[in-house]
Amino acid sequence: MKYLALSSVCLFLSSFAILLAQSAYPDFNVSIYTRAREVNRMADTEWLESTWEKISSHLHVDKIYLETHRDRQIIEEDALKKLITFFKSKGLEVAGGITLTIDESNNFETFCYSNPEHRRQVKEIVELTAANFDELILDDFFFTSCKCGLCIDAKGPDRSWSDYRLELMTGAAKDLIIGPAKAINPDIKVVVKYPNWYDHFHELGFNLETQPKLFDGVYTGTETRDDVMSDQHLQPYLGYLVWRYFNNLKPGGNGGGWVDTYGSPTFDRYAEQLWQTLLAKTPEMTLFEYSAMAGPMRETMVANWKDQQTSFQYNGFLPIKEGEPMAKAAAHALDQIAPLIGKLGTPYGIKSYKPYHSTGEDFLQNFFGMIGIPMDLVPEFPMEEEGMIILTEQAKKDPEIVQKIEQRLRSGKDVMITSGLLNALQDRGLQNVVNLEYTSRKAAVDVFKIGWSGRVEGERPILIPQIEYFTNDSWEVISGLEDGLGWPIVHRGAYADANLYLLTIPENYHDLYAFPDAVLNRIREIICGSMDIRLTGPSKVSFYTYDNDTFVVESFRDEAVSVEIISLERSGGLKDLLTGEEIQATVIPARMFFGRTISPEMYSYKITLPPHSFRGGSLE
Repeated sequence: MKYLALSSVCLFLSSFAILLAQSAYPDFNVSIYTRAREVNRMADTEWLESTWEKISSHLHVDKIYLETHRDRQIIEEDALKKLITFFKSKGLEVAGGITLTIDESNNFETFCYSNPEHRRQVKEIVELTAANFDELILDDFFFTSCKCGLCIDAKGPDRSWSDYRLELMTGAAKDLIIGPAKAINPDIKVVVKYPNWYDHFHELGFNLETQPKLFDGVYTGTETRDDVMSDQHLQPYLGYLVWRYFNNLKPGGNGGGWVDTYGSPTFDRYAEQLWQTLLAKTPEMTLFEYSAMAGPMRETMVANWKDQQTSFQYNGFLPIKEGEPMAKAAAHALDQIAPLIGKLGTPYGIKSYKPYHSTGEDFLQNFFGMIGIPMDLVPEFPMEEEGMIILTEQAKKDPEIVQKIEQRLRSGKDVMITSGLLNALQDRGLQNVVNLEYTSRKAAVDVFKIGWSGRVEGERPILIPQIEYFTNDSWEVISGLEDGLGWPIVHRGAYADANLYLLTIPENYHDLYAFPDAVLNRIREIICGSMDIRLTGPSKVSFYTYDNDTFVVESFRDEAVSVEIISLERSGGLKDLLTGEEIQATVIPARMFFGRTISPEMYSYKITLPPHSFRGGSLE
């Protein structure tokens, strides 16, 4: 009888743990990362219980990462085992984490992988972690910025720091991380998490050519914080694009996205980072970090537009009660996007080729995303891609890039290059395709001419490089004017059965946002011409497209905005994926030029967005 009673209790507890483990969000899981300092503090069971109660009473958590090392703080094995038992009893999956820093406060000082003693210590940390977990993740810092005497001697006079570190860190991944972990625990899954500053990785040894193939999985830092005041000045769209890029590096092997609470001036900016990550269709959303989730929310994060019907829905969130944790804000943000995610297919967009270890016009594709162009960053040249592709200055890294451009054009597929790439390729034979010259002169343009449709006034002067070309060999599509003279903003040159387009990038990338709506609309029309739908309207509104004929449009503006979805095919109407509202089309007549159809009949659906809000839709 006692045996049966005990069995019933065990069965109940097991069933309860399974019930707890079921995610509140069917299309993604939620995890929390815990730094070593908080893991160490969890020895205080009163603190552990109270903080977990604060978090779990507001936020459903599926998984927790317990860090074993950061800044020379190593967690004892006995303490780890107790915490693993505690969190498993709460129904959570438990994984290990490692941050390979010596002192974050000293410019994120990392281990020196030229130093035998440091290498030994890294290996021991990995072995400790592998002995206690079946999954470990390396936080952002599996790179090196060390230039000590050992590193200088090992690099030698003939190699660049980039070349030396790429080789060094590939070896470290094999010999210090993956090999020792698998030797201790053959079944362990070893994951490397990459941060958001991907355009600079190679200089610090993050090797995107070799490492994704070596590790069992990758993970993505999708935090963008405040795009003006933060040190990196990253555009909000990067949170979406970087996850898609890393998934292209290891298809199906990108385990999730990772956002912290720092540097967000409003709750909307924090929520947007979670939304960007999930719109990329990540399977897991990691919230950094445990103490921040348990810590109190700040009244200063309430936005000025709180009384409008924004996607964050302040009316269902306020007032903030004293001591309420940030976990409540995270849960509220996730609740708003969760019903939409399962209705979206696989994202797709205009492909832009970034060769491994390339630089030039850093992070520019994220500015394109912020002017309403769906982007997809890929590590291989998209030769077979139908429709337009965009090549920025990064593509100069490929020694065969001009031949690849020509081959694609000869196959009847258009290519758009930026002015930065034109400048880089001027001595590499691009003039044999279309003869364009990037000059050293600049122009401050404030008026724009779009084909034959007349002049459009800009809001302020925009500084651009002056591009020269031969009349009637190629043609201006959009011109920027200054005091009676003009230069290409968008330029077109025919070659074989296709066109090479040039997009002139302002000297300050942020000035892309200052282009008049009519200019942005024409740029989108050219780039997205082969897509079934596209966006029209102002800048700072992003457009996400999916392969099941759904889309999301999201505004990052501080004021309400109206945009239009343009469809090439007539439909029964546009349906809002969350509200069920149906919007009927307005017909846009075909455009003719000297008896030739230059634009077919199209269909427009008007959408209004409150500040910092999104809407999802499908064409019925």
